[in-house]
Amino acid sequence: MSVTHTNPSMASLLRNRFIQTIMTAGVLIQIGIWIRNFTILLFVTEKTNGNALAVSLISVAEFAPIFIFSFIGGTFADRWRPKRTMIWCDLLSALSIFSILLALLFSTWKAVFLATFVSAILSQFSQPSGMKLFKVHVHEAQMQAGMSLFQTMMAVFVVIGPVLGTFVFQQFGIYISMAIVGLAFLFSALVLTLLPPDRIEKADSSVPLWNEMKQGFRYVWSRKVLVILGGGFIAAGFGMGLIQPLSIFLVTERLGMEESYLQWLFAAHGAAMMIGGGLAMAFSHRVAPHILLMMGMGSMAIGIFVIGWSTLFWLTLLAEFSIGLFMPAFHIGMNTIIMNQTDEAFVGRVNGILTPMFMGAMVITMSLSGLLKEQLSLFLIYQISAALFFIGMIIMLPMFRMLHPAKAKS
Repeated sequence: MSVTHTNPSMASLLRNRFIQTIMTAGVLIQIGIWIRNFTILLFVTEKTNGNALAVSLISVAEFAPIFIFSFIGGTFADRWRPKRTMIWCDLLSALSIFSILLALLFSTWKAVFLATFVSAILSQFSQPSGMKLFKVHVHEAQMQAGMSLFQTMMAVFVVIGPVLGTFVFQQFGIYISMAIVGLAFLFSALVLTLLPPDRIEKADSSVPLWNEMKQGFRYVWSRKVLVILGGGFIAAGFGMGLIQPLSIFLVTERLGMEESYLQWLFAAHGAAMMIGGGLAMAFSHRVAPHILLMMGMGSMAIGIFVIGWSTLFWLTLLAEFSIGLFMPAFHIGMNTIIMNQTDEAFVGRVNGILTPMFMGAMVITMSLSGLLKEQLSLFLIYQISAALFFIGMIIMLPMFRMLHPAKAKS
């Protein structure tokens, strides 16, 4: 059994075989994702001369499958063996990338949109399986610290990912870049074979898939904390989707700088996430998860307001830094609340319900952002986004009463 029941320190967490393996695979996946995302962004921008609609479609291809397939993937994650599911998803992701590479060589450059789309679909089966394994292999006392460690790893790649993705594309071009992405997914699948074996459970095959989905909805509806969390996610998703595809135009139009400066905004954001992740790990046992979540929401609301208002590079950089500093608090608080409030048998479905609330809202406003940019100023779009984050905070205020002082199951 890989669960650590002794000292809930970071040292004992790092000795957990599951944590060691999942973090190594996570590094490989992040390498693949960041190279893929920046390669496709720069490639499409180059091919279309910076067409706003084409650039926004990249984000739609990345996030639309999260809305469409997340609940289906979460339901199957509760049915299937999670280790096997994650391995197969990475193998199929690698296969899809290599197939897109062949399409690029012999067909059309527009196949790059499909690369993002297919990988995003497969991640909807892999991600909830990973969360289910966290519930199995990480002791509850270490859950928030484990989430902090994972978010810190993500933060490192927010720093180096844009630089890495830009460098690889500029040095090697689209073909070698996509080949590297495929290899990263393939090696991640190999690493995941080192995970502890799946627990063999007797699946009740007599229960139809649709009934399991309905059970998931009833389960979430019975947990008031999860319902409130979902409402806050929708508001935040609308806000995030408005500005998600517009970062490159913020740099070129609002700041009047070259596209390459976008990577430095990402780098500032990621450096702050590394610091914030480290602080979250240090204080993970002292700050309640709902406090962390609200701190993250508040920093994003203020930071987005300042970014939309600023025409100075240093001020925009500072606002990105402040958002990044509290971004780990948002994700750690969110994931910890979900994991603590959810029974193991429903982890996949709960993730599959709550994630589309955020991502679905994102996709709706993301799909409109390119068109809205033609009608509204970047300043106004960013202020609307900030207001939506404040609304999300107001929606989630009742959680303070429900989760204080103990981890109520509401």
